Amino acid sequence: MQRLAGRIILLWGWRRALVAFLAGALAVLAQAPYDFFAVCFISFPLLVWLLDGATGEASDGWLRRLKPAFAIGWWFGFGYFLAGLWWIGQALLVEADSFAWALPFAVVGIPFGLAFFYGFGTVVARLLWSNGIGRIAALAFGFGLAEWLRDFLFTGFPWNAVGYAAMPVPLLMQSVSVTGMIGMNALAVFVFSLPALVAARRQLRLGFALLGILVAAHVGFGYVRLAAPLEPATRSVDVRIVQPDVDLSEKWDASVRDRIFATLLGLSGKAPEPGHARPQLILWPETSVPFLFTERPDALTALGDMLGKGQMLIAGVVREEGGSAAGAGSRYYNSVVAINDKGEIADAVDKTHLVPFGEYLPFADVFDRFGVDQLVAGPMNFAPGNERHPIVLPDGVRALPFICYEVIFPDLVAVDATSSQLIVNVTNDAWFGDTPGPYQHFRQAQIRAVENGLPLLRAANNGISAIVDPRGRIVDALAVNARGAIDAHVPISGRALISAGQRRINGLMIMFLFALGALLSNVRLRLRVN
Repeated sequence: MQRLAGRIILLWGWRRALVAFLAGALAVLAQAPYDFFAVCFISFPLLVWLLDGATGEASDGWLRRLKPAFAIGWWFGFGYFLAGLWWIGQALLVEADSFAWALPFAVVGIPFGLAFFYGFGTVVARLLWSNGIGRIAALAFGFGLAEWLRDFLFTGFPWNAVGYAAMPVPLLMQSVSVTGMIGMNALAVFVFSLPALVAARRQLRLGFALLGILVAAHVGFGYVRLAAPLEPATRSVDVRIVQPDVDLSEKWDASVRDRIFATLLGLSGKAPEPGHARPQLILWPETSVPFLFTERPDALTALGDMLGKGQMLIAGVVREEGGSAAGAGSRYYNSVVAINDKGEIADAVDKTHLVPFGEYLPFADVFDRFGVDQLVAGPMNFAPGNERHPIVLPDGVRALPFICYEVIFPDLVAVDATSSQLIVNVTNDAWFGDTPGPYQHFRQAQIRAVENGLPLLRAANNGISAIVDPRGRIVDALAVNARGAIDAHVPISGRALISAGQRRINGLMIMFLFALGALLSNVRLRLRVN
């Protein structure tokens, strides 16, 4: 092991970049749908050894001395995000005639940009670098800081944060209810990197003792949490989740809209599955209604006829507001609407966090000069909603809706979840086919249920639709590319183990302890050398 570490440390030029790239790409196997987290015990020690050798010339300025560390982190990140996000290009092939030209920009450009976060993380780590376990703490702090920034900078895109690699099953998800994603990201990097101590054997016993303690605490807490009964249900709701599996090439085709709508009505109005009551709530996916209600008021009449007394439908729609009768000056929103048993729209919630280049075009005036419109998500650009609020179901249950990738943002969900009893996520992952994307998206939604201690209802056009309990356990689900509906009796129980604010404090405290440990180790090394 010492010989291997020595060879990695001494790598230079393209060989060092290649090893960093491959180490990052390998780490993606720890994410859904593969969930092979053991690979991170290879990827992160390789990263540690590469950073051990990332020293500039003594005559260089401090900025130039950090350049090798940045390059290693960037190449690691580029490999990680390229291998983990290549499926984004699938969306551009849905309408290949119009958007295939943008494939390189999406498949390569997004990983290229996201890799700068990991480059920043390794620079921060290198500033606090020492030897032994101190450098492991430095890397944990650097990556934790990078993942935290990735949550909100440039509108935010915290997809496949490292912490998810440590939570492949409900048993290993429970710790996030205490640490939050901020703490989980830092702890995951620390644990995954500890085997790097094997090479020099400095502080090896301490490192493996910490490894054993942290893993045992992670597993043990999960076991105790899952073994404990849920809080007694204060009420319950019978739900039906509809997965229509609509081909996106037909989604906005006027000639097949009635057929799509009839499919949704048929799946929603069928008799309950054996052993289940008539659903009180029916849930349709994102933009499932294939037309504007303003153009087809008869559709609301049909929905009122389909819904029985006391039933409610929550459906993803495109909502139009303002403008003339011809549509000029209209604003369009990616929304969910609640429709009661009279066929009336009782409530509506608009998506507040839109997808750049998919649902709206940043710097639209500049791109318009080059004839570039939005790239992915339908026939119009969307406007962001102003606020989110729970939808009150007929029996008084407060259901909080999140549209598509809004659910990947821990703070966004946590801010509003305190006033709700149920998390609802509607999405249309059909843009990405049967690739890792829908599985990764579902995993992140699953973690939101655990963090906030609330049941999750998820409706996706082609999967993964599911009911998830407050501990992250899947009650029932429909596979990708399946058409059907699932019925479930959902007890309304559970709450966050601790508040979102306390989880944030805990996560930041974990990062602070890693930073303090790295700093003390760095200072001690400098004093010893001097």
